[in-house]
Amino acid sequence: MSAESIQMIAQEVRSCTLCGLAAGRTHAVPGEGPADTKIMLIGEGPGYNEDRQGRPFVGASGQLLEDLLGMAGLARADVFIGNVVKCRPPNNRDPEPAEIATCTEAYLFRQIEAINPPVIVTLGRFSMSLFLPGERIMRIHGQPRKVGSRLIVPMMHPAAALHQPQNRPLIEADFRSLPAILARAEAEHVAAKPAPEQPKPVDDRPPEQMRMF
Repeated sequence: MSAESIQMIAQEVRSCTLCGLAAGRTHAVPGEGPADTKIMLIGEGPGYNEDRQGRPFVGASGQLLEDLLGMAGLARADVFIGNVVKCRPPNNRDPEPAEIATCTEAYLFRQIEAINPPVIVTLGRFSMSLFLPGERIMRIHGQPRKVGSRLIVPMMHPAAALHQPQNRPLIEADFRSLPAILARAEAEHVAAKPAPEQPKPVDDRPPEQMRMF
């Protein structure tokens, strides 16, 4: 059912006119990846290349993201990749609060509910703020925080490593920590499962042999 839900949401995104960003887009970018993934990556919004192709994280930032995933032992096909807003803001400006509120309520939060990933990696401050409002990314990047039933892992956006090369070792180290974080999430999930109810023993002795109380 989750795969059908993801496809349905993607169809809605492609025809969305809920906010003004729709007027300037070439393609909306619903996001992509398996519906049964254990990890979801959330960026800010589509850029120029994403708007042209209708896919998240393509071009230079997409190539770097794939390299970073490889450092974590993951492939792009293993994860779901989405964005806070699904259409490119004009001139790559920051998304406005009303645009974020509209798009996340209509689409992103529904995607999270459908996929139900134990780990969400936020890429950049806008997606981080959805789960960890008031935090500063340079202070907490790479440090998983429990929010509800999920581990939220705030990380810098790959574009930050492209524009400021001194940030690259930091984001690489954060991605290398993902296997341990996924293992922690899996262990917590197993521990949270209720123990199966044990069947009660059946006394099959004849009634006359049963003790009377």
